[in-house]
Amino acid sequence: MTAPDSSAAPLQLAFSAISDVGRVRKDNQDSGYAGPWLLAVCDGVGGAARGDIASSTAIQQLRRIDAAPGDDLLGSVAGALHRAHDRIGELVDEDPNISGTSTTATLALFDGARLGIGHIGDSRAYLLRDGVMSQLTRDHTFVQSLIDEGRITEAEARVHPHRNLILKAVDGVHETEPDLFLVELALGDRILLCSDGASGVLDDDQLAAILGDGTVDYAAVELVRASLEAGSTDNVTCVVAEVSEPPVAEQPPMLVGAAADLPRRSFGQRAGRLLGHRATETDEYDEIPAEAPAHAIPSDPIDPEIARYAPRAPQRFTWLKILGVLVILASLAWAGAAALYVLSQRQYYVSVDNDKVTIFRGVDYSIPLLDLSTPVETFDLTLDEICAYQANDIREGIKADSLSAARRTVTELQAASECISDDDSVDPTGPTGQG
Repeated sequence: MTAPDSSAAPLQLAFSAISDVGRVRKDNQDSGYAGPWLLAVCDGVGGAARGDIASSTAIQQLRRIDAAPGDDLLGSVAGALHRAHDRIGELVDEDPNISGTSTTATLALFDGARLGIGHIGDSRAYLLRDGVMSQLTRDHTFVQSLIDEGRITEAEARVHPHRNLILKAVDGVHETEPDLFLVELALGDRILLCSDGASGVLDDDQLAAILGDGTVDYAAVELVRASLEAGSTDNVTCVVAEVSEPPVAEQPPMLVGAAADLPRRSFGQRAGRLLGHRATETDEYDEIPAEAPAHAIPSDPIDPEIARYAPRAPQRFTWLKILGVLVILASLAWAGAAALYVLSQRQYYVSVDNDKVTIFRGVDYSIPLLDLSTPVETFDLTLDEICAYQANDIREGIKADSLSAARRTVTELQAASECISDDDSVDPTGPTGQG
């Protein structure tokens, strides 16, 4: 691959963009943009959660940096992605019905010699130079992690049952963590940004053959057509640009897919297949139409888009929330134990302590780390001095409603023990026993 000449005059981009709803899906959740300084593709995720809103909203934020950038190329890219993230979050706050919506985002900001790439998700950016195709971005997907570990091949990833599961997206909930890097350009380079509707069915050789053929308009159209003929069941969006010497014929920016189609739905119009919308600087695009058709396809038992990206709960302050719940639960448990203890201390029972009859306050029950009874009065009366059935009752504890009631129980036991003692002092043989 020939190295770029950094001393050359600033270059320009000739560009084209195409988006097609595809042969299976009912609505286009892809959005694309191509301008003299910016190329971008966003693939909305969420099915019924309206992925078209996420992708079109992201594109509307990203297209604002389509101007000659300053020195901080990657800073401009990261800032645009962050604004897209914030705007999606605002829309979800305003309308909880779209909670769960998200989008991939792959963009390339041009400064006349380099591209500043920002990437989240599984849309892709490619570079074709001197007939050699290079994939610039790395998919944030489950199957890509399996490829990195050497567990499956690229070919196996294309038919893997979880090939649509992405791990990162712009969802307005989690902070964006995009891949950011620079790519030096050379005259004649061709750049392709596409959704997985194209890259998921066409391999690098097929993409390279089409990308390098004809004009950028022809290449874009052919890439979409070839993807559909290869059996793509998804929306297909391709943005193609060629690095050219100035002057390049002036082109108005191109806005395609959901970002171009959504504002026109309220008028009953839909973009045709293989068409791109030429957007002027004065064009205005509504972010959410007043009446937008639902994305769910009733005949589909399971829409892969619904399960493609599963947003997780925000992780901010999670430990503080858990701690708060634990404190509340501990407080309730302590309050319950305290109430039980107070209630128990209003009761008394008669039992035995160190073989002597004793009055206890509380209940004859114990739990770990908490004693529910305490001795109040101990008497000089042992179990041996009490008849057997009463001794058993005392071992089990004789309940009393008050201290005075407990004392009466002890008095009765003492009286019974004295009667037993008097009976034992009489000679059992008696007068009648004398012979």
